Amino acid sequence: MTLTTLNTPNKEAFAWRSPRRDEFWRTIPGWKDVPYEDFIQFKWQEKNAITNPKKLLQAIQDLAPQSFVDDFKAGFAKAPMAVRISPYLLALINWEDPINDPIRRQFLPLASQLEPDHPMLTLDSLHEQSDAPVPGLTHRYPDKALFLALDTCPVYCRFCTRSYAVGLDTEEVEKVSIKASTDRWAAVFKYIEETPRLEDIVISGGDAYRLKAKQITEIGEKLLSIPHIRRFRFATKGLAIQPMKIIDDTDWVDAIATIADKGRRLRKEVCIHTHFNHANEVTGMSEDAMGILFEKGIKVRNQTVLQHGVNDSHEAMLEMSRAISYINVQPYYVYVHDLVQGTEDLRTSVASAVRLEKHLRGATAGFNTPMFVVDAPGGGGKRDAHSYEYYDPETGISVYTAPAVKRGQYFTYFDPVRELSPEIQKDWQDPKKQQEMINDAVEKAKKATI
Repeated sequence: MTLTTLNTPNKEAFAWRSPRRDEFWRTIPGWKDVPYEDFIQFKWQEKNAITNPKKLLQAIQDLAPQSFVDDFKAGFAKAPMAVRISPYLLALINWEDPINDPIRRQFLPLASQLEPDHPMLTLDSLHEQSDAPVPGLTHRYPDKALFLALDTCPVYCRFCTRSYAVGLDTEEVEKVSIKASTDRWAAVFKYIEETPRLEDIVISGGDAYRLKAKQITEIGEKLLSIPHIRRFRFATKGLAIQPMKIIDDTDWVDAIATIADKGRRLRKEVCIHTHFNHANEVTGMSEDAMGILFEKGIKVRNQTVLQHGVNDSHEAMLEMSRAISYINVQPYYVYVHDLVQGTEDLRTSVASAVRLEKHLRGATAGFNTPMFVVDAPGGGGKRDAHSYEYYDPETGISVYTAPAVKRGQYFTYFDPVRELSPEIQKDWQDPKKQQEMINDAVEKAKKATI
């Protein structure tokens, strides 16, 4: 490619600089007469969220064939995660090809695409409950803790790591309760106050979007008052799935901004971590919402989940990184998909993550290039995807260590069975051979780390 080519403007090449601002929701028959003034209200979004097959059919009507509706009904019944999708997201789906649409894949399960769970899957694969000194607080890293403030979200992602607790009970899973509770929060704050090595708190759940403004203030003021807490972030997928809340809910935004301002005066960092997975999730509303936060000096970082058929090509990942960077959301992490019940069709291999990071590195500024990580099953925490002690693409087993988190332990991650040879797929159905493959991988990892 010549310098002239590099410098020649190409409208299509810079598509991320012009996020869509059309009235895209009017393509949905049930909402064709909804004016912008209504659609932009977050309360309208909440009221009209799709939570069951009947509501989906009422909205899309004849947009999709009956075979798709039947497929979704069957997938809905089998899903371990409750289904909830905002009208904003539903309208962004390409209904001319919903089967392959990256947004549909993340939120509306189709029975025809579901695959058997990996044999080594457990409901709480990251052992967040095992590392919880008090209910709803995971303390795994020496100076950081995860505060699960509540158990509801404005949408429910199929791939949610916390499907063991988030959302309503389903036919497949009875959830652990981490509801917003003054008594439970008091126990969390007491532990944080009494643990001076803690400096960094993630407020998640559930989703911080669902915290009331006064709860944002309560949590923020309490954490700012603890001398050894230097950083905390409110985690929300909201910017990606319901940006109109930032535009419309001034009380919530003002509460965040006030806490962030006070934090700066105390020389403490308060920011937001959000969750875009595909460039199609970025619209003019996203740009407007981020503009509000940016003008108020609120830093926003992004954490993406790597998903098969969604963003597992370097073109899709680069386009998303550029799209969110352009609206001042900083790419931070890309997670290799956790072992989550009912989502084997979305998982990818460690090899694919390593390959994608190689392609992405150097395509844009380093601070806008995300780190690809494996959140090691069993509580090892986040490890660079390529930092395994041993990896066998033939068996799909990678082995990681976490010296700063749990020294001396070995943590195994497993590629999706679909990507393995027929012979190895058969071995994974045999408990004895499963253990032999795992033991062999761990022994080779131990030799590599000696």
